[in-house]
Amino acid sequence: MEDLVESILDYIRSDYTDYAVMINGEWGSGKTHFWNNKIRNKIESMQLNGRRYTTIYMSLYGISNLEEISKKIFIETTQLMDKNLRKFMKNNEVASIPEYAKTGLDMANFFGVTQNGDQIDYGEFFSTDDKVLCFDDLERANVDVIDILGYINNFVEHDHIKTIIICNEKELSTKLKSSNLEMKTFIATYLLDKQNELNKSDKPMVEKIQDKIEHVFDKANDYERIKEKLIGETFEYAPKFDYIINGILMRYESDPDLIRFLRENTGLIISTFNRSGTRNLRILKHALNDFKKVYEMVNKSYANTSNRIMQTMLIFTIAVSFEIKAGRITKDKFVNIKDNEEYKSILVSSRILMDNRQFYIKEFDNNYYYNFKSEYRFFKFIEYYIRTRIFDMKLFKENMETIRNTIDTENLPAYKRLLTEEYWKISDDQFDNVIKEILEDVKQGKLELIDTVKIFAYFSYFSRKGLIEYDLKTLKSVFFNGMNISSLTSKYCENVEEELGKIAIEDVAEDMDDILKHFEVLNGQLLDKMYKEKAEEVMKCIPMKMEQFYEKFDKECMDIPIFKYYDTFQLFQRISCASNEDIVLIKEKLIDRANKHPKEIEPEMKNIKQLKQVLDDYLKGKEQTIKIVMIKEFSKSLGYILDKYKISFLPKKEVEEEME
Repeated sequence: MEDLVESILDYIRSDYTDYAVMINGEWGSGKTHFWNNKIRNKIESMQLNGRRYTTIYMSLYGISNLEEISKKIFIETTQLMDKNLRKFMKNNEVASIPEYAKTGLDMANFFGVTQNGDQIDYGEFFSTDDKVLCFDDLERANVDVIDILGYINNFVEHDHIKTIIICNEKELSTKLKSSNLEMKTFIATYLLDKQNELNKSDKPMVEKIQDKIEHVFDKANDYERIKEKLIGETFEYAPKFDYIINGILMRYESDPDLIRFLRENTGLIISTFNRSGTRNLRILKHALNDFKKVYEMVNKSYANTSNRIMQTMLIFTIAVSFEIKAGRITKDKFVNIKDNEEYKSILVSSRILMDNRQFYIKEFDNNYYYNFKSEYRFFKFIEYYIRTRIFDMKLFKENMETIRNTIDTENLPAYKRLLTEEYWKISDDQFDNVIKEILEDVKQGKLELIDTVKIFAYFSYFSRKGLIEYDLKTLKSVFFNGMNISSLTSKYCENVEEELGKIAIEDVAEDMDDILKHFEVLNGQLLDKMYKEKAEEVMKCIPMKMEQFYEKFDKECMDIPIFKYYDTFQLFQRISCASNEDIVLIKEKLIDRANKHPKEIEPEMKNIKQLKQVLDDYLKGKEQTIKIVMIKEFSKSLGYILDKYKISFLPKKEVEEEME
């Protein structure tokens, strides 16, 4: 971001310019904040020939004619020339005049109250070499964009005033194409009719009309022409959202409980923001404000609500805010869903019934709750609050009572209590029993492997704090053995970092290193086991169930080294029994796969080489038939893959060994 600031300042420093610069970025991404907090002050602290720069900022939002822009420039300029006003702003460290204050100053100036009788300094008024104009919200003006840019060009080309334009070109393009669409469609249809094009079936009618509209009313080309003349440089504003989001959270520092929760779940906030598919920080700010209300009400009335439920509420609040406020859906998508049970039933039935609402809910759930498991995922009182701005206490209590009665922490296994709620919420008289129960489950390998690792982090912390009597050496021995037993029934954990990020203690000690190394070994073994099962499942479809093979291979095996996990001789037998057509198709898929995912399939190259050797041995002395030719071509393709792979990846020493 500092590079962008410096590039804009270089433009300001240039002795002579006859062009403007543009800052382009999506709505709500913080462009105006960037101008006010990163650019404006630095410009106004610069000097040119002994004179300081003055910035004049104008939002074009709602401007309906060019005269309004002229008035805004005049008002901003005359106010900035008022000596007493400038002195007041300096003494009180006021960076900019509030809009309501500008209105009062404008009226006072109209009635001759301001300026204290001073005459206008025409030398300062006519000076342009120390002014910087900033026009914001170009796409939100109610004036033709072409006219506005032509108007701005007068300042840039003739007066050489440094000018910065802030806009969202994506929305600008949409606006140019969609303005007066009914009128354009009518005229385009009329012209097509006159040209006897309407009745021809060479192209769909909609496409014909669209082409004619673009040909006759191509405002986009006009925009590009004037932009090329006016704009010398366009800078893409793409902020580092992780850094900015952390800054947004600072506004909640006055609430210790809330800020602790938000800080612990910054990863969830960022991932949910990213999954929204927008870059709109304004919506995120509103969503976090809404969650503040939710968090306060839950803590006030249902203080023992589990951490997992609060995390789910955070995701849901942000997700629904983006879906509704970003204009992605109409508000009625959620209206008829009355509770969590109905939400879950829609997810189940969406696979069977053709219902747009059901498909949307399925996509919503898959997107925002991806890799996040929670039984309760729909909160009607939150959805209603975001949609109507009314916090319905009746709905709130109904939802919370259902959560309390169906997700009762007292009935959860002890280790799940520790993983889903803050440990300090476990009462002192329950704590010892919880610890004993968890240790017994660990010894018997009842926990998933990744959960065993997370539990160790807590036990390590408890040991160092003197909350349990077990020393770290004993704990490690117990957990190592428990992990070995657990690995026999556990599933491979793909999102390790995300899972470990759910550990709700800040002081994770170095004694985790040995546990994590052992976990990596066992998790790697689980990955091998998973791939072996996958390889068996996919390869057994050859040669009798080829449609299933192609579907599974395309969806699940293109970027994993599946051939490493299947016996080479069995694979040869299956391929040699396949039809000629299938041999060709498999060969093409292998080549395509090697071109697209060479690094991912690196571990299987040894087996590919063995397969080629088995094929070549089989082909020796065989009479030419179509199948023999196809198998030869198959072997040749494997050779192509191996040769390509050697050149791309193998170290020089290994290449030389392979060539011998």
